[in-house]
Parts: sequence; C-alpha cells; structure tokens
Amino acid sequence: MLSILFSTLILIPVFLGFGKITCSLFQIELEGISLRIILGMLSISILFCLLAFFVSLNIFVEVPFVVFGLGAFFYFRGYRGILGVMAGNRILFLSLMAIILFFGSFYPFILDHFGYYVPVISWISKVGLVKGISNLDLLLGQMSFWHILQAGFSSFTDSFLRLNSITLVIFVIYIFERRSWIHLAFLPILFLFSQSPSPDLPVIVFSLILLNEILMGNRNSTMLFLISVFIFSIKPTMIWLPVFSFLYSLFIVNSRLKFILPGTTLLFLFFFKNIWVFGFPIFPLQFLDFGFGWKPNDIILGKSADMAILKTYDLQYSLEEIRRFSLMDYVNNWLFLAGIKGIIHVLLILSLALFLVYAALKKSKLVWLIFISILLKMIVVLWFSAQYRFFIDVFFVIFFVVFWQRISRFRSLMLFFILSFMVGLFFCVPKYFQSRLASFKMTGFLRGFVFTQFISPSVYAWKKYDDYQIGNLKFNMVNSYPFSFDTPIPAISPSFVQEYLDAGIFPQMKGSNLRDGFIWKKITPSERVDIQKILDLREHLER
Repeated sequence: MLSILFSTLILIPVFLGFGKITCSLFQIELEGISLRIILGMLSISILFCLLAFFVSLNIFVEVPFVVFGLGAFFYFRGYRGILGVMAGNRILFLSLMAIILFFGSFYPFILDHFGYYVPVISWISKVGLVKGISNLDLLLGQMSFWHILQAGFSSFTDSFLRLNSITLVIFVIYIFERRSWIHLAFLPILFLFSQSPSPDLPVIVFSLILLNEILMGNRNSTMLFLISVFIFSIKPTMIWLPVFSFLYSLFIVNSRLKFILPGTTLLFLFFFKNIWVFGFPIFPLQFLDFGFGWKPNDIILGKSADMAILKTYDLQYSLEEIRRFSLMDYVNNWLFLAGIKGIIHVLLILSLALFLVYAALKKSKLVWLIFISILLKMIVVLWFSAQYRFFIDVFFVIFFVVFWQRISRFRSLMLFFILSFMVGLFFCVPKYFQSRLASFKMTGFLRGFVFTQFISPSVYAWKKYDDYQIGNLKFNMVNSYPFSFDTPIPAISPSFVQEYLDAGIFPQMKGSNLRDGFIWKKITPSERVDIQKILDLREHLER
C-alpha cells in the first residue's frame, strides 16, 4: 500500500503538470483539475508512443518526464487544486483513497495480466514498439496506449504496475470535484481490475466521466471527441464512445467538423502503431490488408479467430459443433450458456430492452444517441466475438444514464461501503467463493490477504525457463507454466510454439537485433524435428 501511495503522490502531480502545459500550449480551457489530469495522461501517452518507435521507454525516458511534470505541477501551483478538492471532505477523501490502495495491493488474478499485460509492458520498456512483434507472439500485437503509458513509468515510479489503482484515485478526485456521487457506486466493481494494468478499468472510468460531462452540458466538442478517441485507442471495443461524442457534437452542440481534427490525428497514430506491431489497423481484425511483409501468418490468424468463436461460447462447444449451429442455435446457446456467463448474457439483453423502453419514455435526443451508439457497439461485438468481457461496460453506461442525479450522496456512499465489504470478502476469503462460483474461472487465481501488502503490492514470481534457438532466433520458453510473464525477452509461450509447428512456420528476426523486428518463415524438415524436441522436452519436465 505504501508503494502504491508513493506512485500516486508522484504520478498524479506529473499528469496534472503535463495537463496544465498542454492547456497552456493549445489554449484549452478546462474547468477543474481532473480533466486536466486526464489530458496530461493523454498527452504523455502520445509522447511515449512516438518515442517508443525509436527508443525503449526505460528509466532514461521516465526520469525526465517525471522531473518535467513535477516541475510544471509546482510552477502552475497545481497542489492548490488538489487541496481545494479535499476541502470540507478530507476524511472521506482519504478514507476512499486508503480503500483503493488496499484493494490495489492484492495479487493480480486476471489471466491476461500474465499472458498479455506484463509481457507487452516488458517489451515496450526494454525495447520499444517492435515492427511485427505479433509474429513472435500474436498477443503482443495488442499493444494498447494504456500499456505504453504504464511501460513509461514502470522502471521506478510504478514498478509494481498499479497504474489502475492510481486511476481510481483520479476518479475519486473527479467525483469530489463534480459532486457526482453516483460514481461511487461503480468503484467497488472496479476494484476487481485494480491489481493489473487492465485496459478495462481506464476505459470504464473515462467513459463514465465523459458521459457525465456531456449530461452536465459540456459543449467542448474538440476535447470530448479527443478523449473518446483516446478511450477507443486504449480498447477498440469502446467504439461507441467516438460515435456518440461525434453525434452529440454534430446534432446537439451543432459544432463545425473541425472539432474532429485532434481526435482524428490521434486515431491515425493509433492505426499506424497497430500496423507497425501487427500489420493491420485494428487488432486482431484482418481488414485493410496493405500487404506488409511483417503481418502474421494467415493460419495463425485463422486459429486466433477460431479461438474467439470458442470463447464466445465459453469453450463449452467444439468448433465443429458451433459451425453446425442454425441461426437459432447461435442465439439460444449463447444466451443460455451454463454458468455465470449465461446469466450475464441474459442480463445484457434485458438491460438493453429496458434501456430502449427508457429512451422511448424519456423522449430525449441525447438518450437516443447513447442507445444508438451502444446498439452499434453491440452489433460489432456480437459479430466478431460475443465474449462477456467485451460488453461489460454497457451495464455501467445504462445504470449511470438511468440513475444519473437520482441517487443521493448518502445512498451512493451506503452502496459503496456495502459493495466494498462484499468485494473485500471476495478477495480476503477466496476459497469460499471458489467453491460456489466454479464457472467463474478467475476465482481460481485469487489469493487471500497477506500482511506484506501494507508495504508493497503482492506480485508473483516464476522465473523458470530454458533458452532455445530455431534459425536466427534465440528465444526463451517458460517451464511448467503456460504464460511468459517474467520470462526474459524474447520469449514465446509454449502454446504458440505448438501452433507454429502445426502451421509449418516459425518467427525469425528481421535483422541483427530485436528492434529490427520479426517476420515468419516456413520451417525446414530439420527445424521441424528441433521444434518437436523442444515440445517433448517441456512435456517431460512437466511430468
């Protein structure tokens, strides 16, 4: 907890300092400090992304940014704004902050933390953005703006990767600043994402803030659209937000189209970054194929698409069974999946139906624009991969819009403390819930509270691996575990080694060092034998 507190006391002033510099340079007027903090995060993310094309985001990048941001924070006297937010509510603010630090100090338990988040951050901090990195490990092609931002502060300011916990503190600053107490009801659920650099948390937080700004009548179309594109660049399943902010600016604010210029510029950077690391504009979709030589192999991409279909049905059906589904089977089997995910699917459809009724009764153009934007997002998600984690934000949006300004400060606080207690039990006595929520697989990776959390967050260490070479690529592969979260780079997950063997290919370095990037090539008969020996050896070690 003390370690996260240190990171919070450093990074929030840094973000605010950069936010104030950005406002001064571009003559942007924003009310309050919370939006300036978010603008600072956005600005640093862009700068880090541009730098990462040329250098690694190591300590030599981190220190100047921290010093410069802190200098701007004190020069513009940003501490006055933070102290002003706490005025009259200091005990409550500090209590909420302590609760956030408490939940953020638990062991990470989201599987993507080990299979995707940490490896991506490791690559960016040690090497930078690598052309064709998805040829080494397809999941690395997801390099989100959020992980670029996290990587830039991972050397010493936030070495435990708890940027999400810091984001929740920023969320609390916004709540107190805008007196938008309904947001407190969402905090306990977001605690589930605070131990990992999961992009789900920032996109939910920033979307709720953006919605509140629009409902309060904020007419700064340029800023609203820019932040919505930033949210999209963190997680593309949030496509509804740029659509909504665009429609809002066009049909309600009646803004001229020039408001899209900053956001469109960021969008082009997002596409270019994706093409650089993945070969296509949006991961993992294969559209707008420009024929770049570093794009992933079609067979590997096809297997990824197949896995997305299998995960849509929670791996409860085989691919052959799914392909034999009729249209009615597709709907029924998804809607009524066995376990908690089926319940979530049913609740989603019911929520959308109730929101449609609410929009019809409300007769508000703004509410209709929100509904249309969410519906568009649902169509896109259901078309490509209808996994519950891709539309979890819809529940937050519907609840917020329906109950906006209808829940008092007292009731919001009561709801917060009740839900926080329940989530606290979930974290502290996980075995109780593991036996009752067996279908919710994440519970199997929860660990209880340990007293060392008061000093520093709990983290896992494995560090069991072997090194191999196929062609010109020397790589490491983890032993007796499926994910390479702390395996030195370049690392390939065992599952991908098997996939490469099945596809008859293997990644290779494009040049003499890691920054030159990766391509794939067909393997020779002798290389096929060598790869099979590697897999056989790993299987033997696991016995």
